[in-house]
Amino acid sequence: MLVLVLLAGAAILAARSWRAAPGDHSSRSIHLTRSDQAQLSREFADVTGRPPTQAELDTLISRRVREEVLYREALRRGLDKGDPVMRKRLAQKMDAIAASAAGTGTIDDATLNGWLQAHPDRFAQEMKLTFDQLYFTSRSRAVVARTLLEGGANWTRVGDAISLPAHFNGASRQTVSDELDQEFAHALEGLAPGDAWHGPVEGALGWHLVRLTAKQPGVIPPLAAIRSRVEDDWRAAMGRRQQDESYRALRDDYRIRIDR
Repeated sequence: MLVLVLLAGAAILAARSWRAAPGDHSSRSIHLTRSDQAQLSREFADVTGRPPTQAELDTLISRRVREEVLYREALRRGLDKGDPVMRKRLAQKMDAIAASAAGTGTIDDATLNGWLQAHPDRFAQEMKLTFDQLYFTSRSRAVVARTLLEGGANWTRVGDAISLPAHFNGASRQTVSDELDQEFAHALEGLAPGDAWHGPVEGALGWHLVRLTAKQPGVIPPLAAIRSRVEDDWRAAMGRRQQDESYRALRDDYRIRIDR
């Protein structure tokens, strides 16, 4: 619990620091510290296996200055506006900053054991999943199809062509991961069996609607056997929580108006 409180506090502090950050891109002063230069050297060494020569370091510094100058000028001229790719990348960067605290520090066994017991379906071995899936080449097509299905459309007449079975009977997690994608399998395991269609869920080849009709839990291994997997899952969940908390803290500073 203490770890959760600390992470939540870190997320809020990070959000406040974002709000307080000055508009550096408006400044025409660029200061490359010795720490910045040392980081450039480390990055070079990571790739080449050796430190840079002075001439190579000078080149790296020149490139960094050029990049910073062009970046600031692009922002000053508003070139980031109206660019959906740039907008998405910057939003993802903000999320990554918010989630970064979850990737550091040591997690005690009590916290991970609690996480394991609270989410057994994520770690049970040999879980069997029975489900139907419909494939779509784009997310928008999947959204439209789900509306049709909720309106009573025949599911066997919906979906784009693909060389995957529409029905999986008692498939293992490994089978689902191999056929559709590891993240797809993870999302599927989190669903409750029933008649409802879920999605769109992204797979390796596109987007899917899924209907999980049966889920047979497997045996949960002891924490010692899967500790790294549990820790990764816990950190990912805490990262998402921090992203949400940081976003809410930032959003409170905005007045949102949406015309209907």
